[in-house]
Amino acid sequence: MEFRKVDVRRSPRSGAWAACAALAAACLVAACGGGGGGGGGGGGGLPIGLVPVATPPVTTPPASNSTGIVPSSSVAGLCAAPRTGTNPETGRAYPDSAGSLDNEKSWVRAWIDETYLWYSEVPATLKASDYATPVAWFNVLKTPLTTSSGRPKDRFHFVYDTEAYRQLSQGGVSVSYGAEFVSIATSPPRELRVVLVEPGSPADLAGLKRGARLLSVDGVDFVNATGAANAATINNALSPKTVGESHNFTFKLGSDPAVSYNLKAANVTSTPVQNVKSIDVGGGNHVGYMLFNDHITTSEQQLIDAVNFLKTGPGIQDLVLDMRYNGGGQLAIASRLAYMIAAPSATAGKTFELLTFNDKNPFRLSVAQSLMPFYSTSRIGAALPSLGLSRVTVLTSPDTCSASESVINSLRGVGVTVNLVGGTTCGKPYGFYPQDNCGTTYFAIQVKGVNQQGFGDYGDGFAPNCAVADDYDHQLGDPNEARLAAALALRSGGSCPVPMAKAMARGMEKAEPAEAETPFLIDQSPLRRNRLLDFAPSPG
Repeated sequence: MEFRKVDVRRSPRSGAWAACAALAAACLVAACGGGGGGGGGGGGGLPIGLVPVATPPVTTPPASNSTGIVPSSSVAGLCAAPRTGTNPETGRAYPDSAGSLDNEKSWVRAWIDETYLWYSEVPATLKASDYATPVAWFNVLKTPLTTSSGRPKDRFHFVYDTEAYRQLSQGGVSVSYGAEFVSIATSPPRELRVVLVEPGSPADLAGLKRGARLLSVDGVDFVNATGAANAATINNALSPKTVGESHNFTFKLGSDPAVSYNLKAANVTSTPVQNVKSIDVGGGNHVGYMLFNDHITTSEQQLIDAVNFLKTGPGIQDLVLDMRYNGGGQLAIASRLAYMIAAPSATAGKTFELLTFNDKNPFRLSVAQSLMPFYSTSRIGAALPSLGLSRVTVLTSPDTCSASESVINSLRGVGVTVNLVGGTTCGKPYGFYPQDNCGTTYFAIQVKGVNQQGFGDYGDGFAPNCAVADDYDHQLGDPNEARLAAALALRSGGSCPVPMAKAMARGMEKAEPAEAETPFLIDQSPLRRNRLLDFAPSPG
């Protein structure tokens, strides 16, 4: 099963998701926990824009079943504010017709009932009339159950403005400065640091580097200021909404003097594959390294180029794949990456991922149609290169999610040794068929994926072989950066480096204070943590 031309970018991340409202009692970042929550937010700076109509046209409702739910096909495209013109995605006219918000809500309820993986767990007591918009209605139409660990079973239910999603997914383009931030402390003294800078972005051209600490924003002391007005100033600056929007930031990198940056937001295009290199580890051995941030359309050729580069010169014996910030994206990209890592003999005729659906089999797919192989060719049919490795080390974190976890799970499923260094991954063996209706694209979990061995139960994530905290004081790809250094040591010694193991033991012996925080990436749009499939055929 191939994807359409849809991709997901993590880096510019549209500057929203309410940066750190650290000045309030708690951080106001939306739903950082795994692509979920916040359906109405639609990605922060890319708000859902359902245009209200004063007097919706009167339509004749189709016949419903005993539950009052009509077939989704009978109300699809009946919109309160129909789009006109040509859909840039298809080159054809939009399929919208005059309808009402009630029609749109009927479609949402039907789509959930037909395709949602846990449709039978949606509370039957919910009423569409209690919710003003289709998006608000969609937000509650999910399972209320929890996993065995107590986490919400569905943390990944969300929507996106369709045109904004198209632009972000196809080219990784969004309005931002091109810098990504991690919040380390949300209470005074607060700490926020740069983790990534997109090549060629305003932040990059200004000289901003990974590890820089934020000191002030538009004259407000970020570290110590209080009050709602200061919070608003900081949030507005960290979350630019329009191209050309300009704000002043003061950062300090290490022991260097503080520097003031006047950053102007732009349409930033992501570079999902970066820092590809061969590291000489002595004895004639070389280890490949690449930073991979997003399974987006443009990443395919960049991954192919990276693998071809690593095959040249002295060649590599091992690979460190840095996916610590990779929230996922297109499953077909993950399949091709896994193929290029392993030996062709290991993946030939094997399952990359088998997709399982609800008991209605809503898309009427056979087992053969639900099986995704390890793709050995690109989307244009060109043969893919292969590193032929029997093991790989992946740098991970709680931001390693969905399609990224599929790479790990699928390779393990065919006998490739996959060592993890960093933090436990997010735990998302689920996927969506993104579905547009009336200008909003809905993401409801419809698929669970399992590997060649039938395993897909990792709702609490994959734990690392060697737990290592993120090292913001070194640039990514630097052999001295803590996670990469641990990966190189693990490769040569076969176990977690002793100093790190001792540090981990000390950390376990000493209980953390109740107020201790876990660092999290600012502006983590739900679109960032996904396993995306092609648009599905109509249910039924």
